[in-house]
Amino acid sequence: MNEAEPSDAALVGHVLGGDPDAFRALVERYYAACGRYAYRMLGHWQDAEDALQETFVRVYRGLGGYDERNTFRAWLYRILVNECGTLARRRVRRARRIFEDRGAIERRAVPSPEHDADIRDALQHALSSVEPPLREAFLLHYAEGFGYDDMATLTGASVSALKMRVKRARDALRPTLEGDFHG
Repeated sequence: MNEAEPSDAALVGHVLGGDPDAFRALVERYYAACGRYAYRMLGHWQDAEDALQETFVRVYRGLGGYDERNTFRAWLYRILVNECGTLARRRVRRARRIFEDRGAIERRAVPSPEHDADIRDALQHALSSVEPPLREAFLLHYAEGFGYDDMATLTGASVSALKMRVKRARDALRPTLEGDFHG
């Protein structure tokens, strides 16, 4: 953010004062980063888009309760993390109902050959094999750059639990990625 751009807190104040362009500026400032996180967490662009839409609706509705002592980015990500978790749980329940046939589940889990050539697709595939709490911690730390204290605030987990989740995610991802690119 350069000096000519208003701070997040100033934009929130403008939104609360009735300026819709200020909210548009907040969305533009964070949409791409939130979209990357949601996609990596959920594994599908449509699910990520659903999570983003619901997140920004909740942000807009909840701006009156935003506490400036917290960074807007952390507050926004707390809402996004919760929304992604809710969508992931719904998707698991829906998949269990739809794919009762074990063979259908296995056929659906096989990656297509096109994914092997693209690092982003390989990473997404590897991430999708990691349990959601581990994936969440890994993405918040490495992809979004949050420190462990901020992550603890966002997720409600302890710093030591988050460090262990990040380590377990790294350990789980390493063989998959090494196999994709070195074997």
